[in-house]
Amino acid sequence: MENVHLAVEEDDLYSGYNEYDPTFDSEELENDVGFQQAVRTSHGRRPPMTAKFPGTAMGARPLASSFGSRMPLASSMGRPMTGAVQDGAARPMTAVRAAGYTSSLTRGSTFDPLGQSKGPAPPLEAKNEDTPEEKIKILEKKVNDLIEESCMAQSIGALQLALEKAKEAGRKERALVRQREQSGNADHINLDLTYSVLLNLANQYANNEMYPEALNSYQVIVKNKMFSNAGRLKVNMANIYFKQKNYPKAIKFYRMALDQISNTHKEMRIKIMQNIGVVFVRMGQYSDAITSFEHIMSESPNIRTGFNLILCYYAIGDRERMKKAFQKLISVPLGIDDEDKYIPTNDDTNSNMVIEAIKNDKLHQMERDLKVLAEKYIMTAAKLIAPAIETSFATGFDWCVDMVKSSQYVELANDLEINKAITYLRQKDFNQAVETLKTFEKKDSRVKSAAATNLSFLYFLEKDYDQADRYADLAMNADRYNPAALINKGNTVFVKQDYEKAAEFYKEALRNDSSCTEALYNLGLTYKRLNRLEEALDCFLKLHAILRNSAQVMYQLAHLYELLEDPQQAIEWLMQVISVTPTDPQALAKLGELHDGEGDKSQAFQYYYESFRYFPSNIDVIEWLGAYYIETQFCEKAIQYFERATLIQPTQVKWQLMVASCYRRSGNYQKALETYKDIHRKFPENVECLRFLVRLCTDMGLKEVQDYATKLKKVEKMKEIREQRVKSGREGSARGRREGREGSAGSVGISTPVLTSPKKSSIMESKQLSPVLDSGRDSGHSSSSTKGERLSAKMRSLPGSNEPYETSSPKELDASYVDPLGPQMERPKTGAKRRVEDDDFADEELGDDLLPE
Repeated sequence: MENVHLAVEEDDLYSGYNEYDPTFDSEELENDVGFQQAVRTSHGRRPPMTAKFPGTAMGARPLASSFGSRMPLASSMGRPMTGAVQDGAARPMTAVRAAGYTSSLTRGSTFDPLGQSKGPAPPLEAKNEDTPEEKIKILEKKVNDLIEESCMAQSIGALQLALEKAKEAGRKERALVRQREQSGNADHINLDLTYSVLLNLANQYANNEMYPEALNSYQVIVKNKMFSNAGRLKVNMANIYFKQKNYPKAIKFYRMALDQISNTHKEMRIKIMQNIGVVFVRMGQYSDAITSFEHIMSESPNIRTGFNLILCYYAIGDRERMKKAFQKLISVPLGIDDEDKYIPTNDDTNSNMVIEAIKNDKLHQMERDLKVLAEKYIMTAAKLIAPAIETSFATGFDWCVDMVKSSQYVELANDLEINKAITYLRQKDFNQAVETLKTFEKKDSRVKSAAATNLSFLYFLEKDYDQADRYADLAMNADRYNPAALINKGNTVFVKQDYEKAAEFYKEALRNDSSCTEALYNLGLTYKRLNRLEEALDCFLKLHAILRNSAQVMYQLAHLYELLEDPQQAIEWLMQVISVTPTDPQALAKLGELHDGEGDKSQAFQYYYESFRYFPSNIDVIEWLGAYYIETQFCEKAIQYFERATLIQPTQVKWQLMVASCYRRSGNYQKALETYKDIHRKFPENVECLRFLVRLCTDMGLKEVQDYATKLKKVEKMKEIREQRVKSGREGSARGRREGREGSAGSVGISTPVLTSPKKSSIMESKQLSPVLDSGRDSGHSSSSTKGERLSAKMRSLPGSNEPYETSSPKELDASYVDPLGPQMERPKTGAKRRVEDDDFADEELGDDLLPE
């Protein structure tokens, strides 16, 4: 049993039968390189060994018996005989011995089975580049490299470089064809390479808007019958005709391309049909466009085509088909996964890691973009057709909302309701808008926050600050991270003059949304109110980096530098304002004021004159120009400005007095007398007018002098009595207050009625608190008062009443009049709609929540 071995199951019982020495494999001798080499050389043609007589070569070799010493015998070829061993080595027991192995090393030999002692292998033979085949290969590689470089340049926007590379590739390819023809290989022309060169060149011509050259290149490809599927390029040619607005030819080539594309390429045919429909829309042929779009919606519906179909039905005014098309639009499958797929649902770590990895990958981003695009088209279509499909827009909106609620876009129903409120606002129906928005108070947090934000905005515009504050709080409670709600809350706090708290709300809005320009703008204005000018300057410089061409921001920077007493920087920023809004009269007037403060009268006159040319009703500008002409002794030119001021403020006597004064200074006494008489009829108690009438009549020898002198005395006496009454009334009221403070319960100080003439208010006294943020009007007392003082000084510098033909009362000619509308310099942007007034709160516009783009 010891010699019995059991077979293991895994062993192959039949292994080893096909294993044999490859030396005996005669079938593979034809593939044996060594054997074939031996056959072809002299090694395979040796003569057979024969016995030789002594005296021949054989005789030179000693013979030995098996018992004696064995000497190697040389054959006739000089090779050792088989079985012979040199140098006295023992002969092996067998004649068959493994190559490379011996029982004893031969003298002077070493063990080297890998043949490393022979040295490195000889170097590879260098290619001969002078052959025609090698030259053609090198040239082909250069052409391919140039095409690749052209495409890469085009991908990074270097269109001119891409065109140059494409042209160079074309030149190299033509040289390659000529070289093939010269070498006799014209039949082996690489058509694919030629096609690639021509197509790339045509594309680069089109990208560089060189349309004739692009069309020529495409024609070369299309007309060559050797290029397969070249007919598809007629789509590219049609696109070029479309860009050239050659719509009939564009349709022709689109249809030619459509004929050459088989039905197996369904997606390509649908896209071409969509292009044909768009071209028909551009041509105003809505019926033909509807035919194309309806075919697409029946074969392969998509969002873009559905929206275009609704537009066509709207253009022809077909209500019923608009409804059907809207229903088709909201039923188009998007082919994207549900958002719940990306929410972890279990404790499986591996699955959660996968979900986290794909949550923000490119595929999910593409799905989100597709969904946003679909929602945009549906919202736009609903807003478009709602007023058209029913008798009233409210009924139309209700129908659209019902349809959307029954579709996959349920969340859009609330947005449509908000857009309904927007439409009410555009129709000036504020009550309905408010009622519509109030219905969202019990909805989910996102919609509630949006509606409350807009309600706060509306109440703020109506100056109902309590309601605005209430809804701002409601919006913040619903969504604390809503920057619009925080901005509105900050605005309501600001009007209560709690500037520090308002700044905190604006900062929080910026933390939630760093790109919120309204919060940054309002924060800068708040810092101005707090007189933290450097921090305000930082805010507006940051805002300028975001809004490079905002005239409001640049004006705020100019005003801040003016408050920081850096007029040169203020002038520089105002010049940038002028570059953006060159026709803004208030910016021009401000520049004139700054140059006047610097003593540059000529530049100041230039800007004031430009401001007057664009807005000839600004009293401050009119007054400065009139004073400038009087100062430069051109009284005739000053008359037109004061006459315009008279038209603007007919109840102000000083402008009419200035007109009369200019006539007198220019020597036109008769015209001056007529003007003074007209002033006296309108203002019979004006002392200055009567004084000038007395003087003029005296100098001209007129008889009316006595009448005017009598009237002058009466008016002066009445003026003295009035002043005495005012003085006594003040003393009586002061005495009554003293008695009241002493505690006399029974004694009450009774003051006589006092008639006081209305006192002209300064800019700050006349300006009410505006429900908007400051732009520097009331934070800059110095600039307004300085300007008034300079103009008043000019007026007071005129000759007094004791000098011939001149006005005397500097109070009457004080240039402190304030336009009831307030200075307009603070509003450099003069558009019909503006997002942020320079002196206004940057209220959250309706665009973000009420009117999604």
